[in-house]
Amino acid sequence: MGSEWPLVRLGDVVDLTTGFPFASQQYTDDPTAPRLLRGDNVGQGAIRWDGAKRWPAPAAEGLDAYWLREGDVILAMDRPWIEAGLKYAYVRQSDLPALLVQRVARLRGSDCLDTGFLRYVIAGRGFTDYVTGIQTGTAVPHISSGQIQGYRFPLPPLAEQRRITGILGALDDKIDLNRRLSQTLEAMARALFKSWFVDFDPVRAKGAGRDSGLPISLDRLFPASLTESSIGSTPEGWRVSVLNEVLADLETGGRPDGGVAGYSAGVPSIGAESIVGLGRFDYSKTKFVPRSFFDRLLKGRVRDHDVLLYKDGGRPGLFEPHLTLIGDGFPFDECAINEHVYRLRATDEYGQPLLFFWLTSEFAMEEMRVKGTGVAIPGLNSTQLKSLTTLIPPPPVCQAFSVLVDPLVSRILACGSQSRTLAEMRALALPKLVSGERLEACAPAHAHI
Repeated sequence: MGSEWPLVRLGDVVDLTTGFPFASQQYTDDPTAPRLLRGDNVGQGAIRWDGAKRWPAPAAEGLDAYWLREGDVILAMDRPWIEAGLKYAYVRQSDLPALLVQRVARLRGSDCLDTGFLRYVIAGRGFTDYVTGIQTGTAVPHISSGQIQGYRFPLPPLAEQRRITGILGALDDKIDLNRRLSQTLEAMARALFKSWFVDFDPVRAKGAGRDSGLPISLDRLFPASLTESSIGSTPEGWRVSVLNEVLADLETGGRPDGGVAGYSAGVPSIGAESIVGLGRFDYSKTKFVPRSFFDRLLKGRVRDHDVLLYKDGGRPGLFEPHLTLIGDGFPFDECAINEHVYRLRATDEYGQPLLFFWLTSEFAMEEMRVKGTGVAIPGLNSTQLKSLTTLIPPPPVCQAFSVLVDPLVSRILACGSQSRTLAEMRALALPKLVSGERLEACAPAHAHI
């Protein structure tokens, strides 16, 4: 197996190029223009398009060599290593069209190196250790094209490469399927929220003498008319108040004296940096507190389906709220929050699903942006949070929404948990397969995906 595979130099079996030099004054706001893939957009195993810049299509003439293709392997050359690991990714169809810019390397396979297998060579521990050992520079650590090309690794026959790619790719495909399913389920929940609590479709339909499209048991929960309120037209009998009226719990957490830097195990402690969205969690940023500290906590211990809100931080003069809802074992069976995160729990009558989707509605997000901006450290104090404008429907409407949406949220959380298990299996299997160990040594016989 691996001991029989020839040792090759990466530069001899890949097509490697780096991006073109760009001028920021040529950026465009045209949403149809190609995105520029810069080092800041390369995460650990994924492309992140947050804050991506776009390049005007006319200026892309003559840049044929820098258009990315599906399957391309991308590697940041400046600051190639972050706390989570190597900054590499591969290009998906959904990432296109995009252009490669300077200080990012693009690698493609060749007649003897399958591009899919190349992805796992770059993701492997061997290449990661190689990069951390050769990166140079102090202010901005970096690697060069020549250093990338100088990496040596065992190269199996193409058939074996494709077998290995199939095994690892099946795990990646399932993780991606879970991601897309979660997005679909969240979109379904948001569509229902918008219909009931923003557009008031059932109320408008009944007021116009049309069928609301709802079962009779749900239809009768909605009035047939709207009335004016402080936030515009709202269903008759529904109230506009403040968030505090529907809150049962609002608290932050804490951390041990001296912080958490010295703890590599214990009970996970969630900070603001880990709040990225429903069913998503960045495990690379997980911090821990000692079990003894967690057991003594009087506040900040997370319960199933708690809503978590990024409390403070961000760029001066700008507060962008981040929220999530966690539970059912995702992202952890038990965990705490630190002092930069709020834990919110609604009354049973209002329910966690409505609390989450109301706070992530554009109306509530904009109010939080306004309240949280303009201070030295952007953020929301508890008084500001409690004062957020909140629409309060009658309890039967809230409960009906919970009944319909709770299963969607639980499925999203289950997808997140399964994807974490699959990622752990992949992390275990990858170095063994790429080095030539037998599949039986890589995962339990009972493992299924």
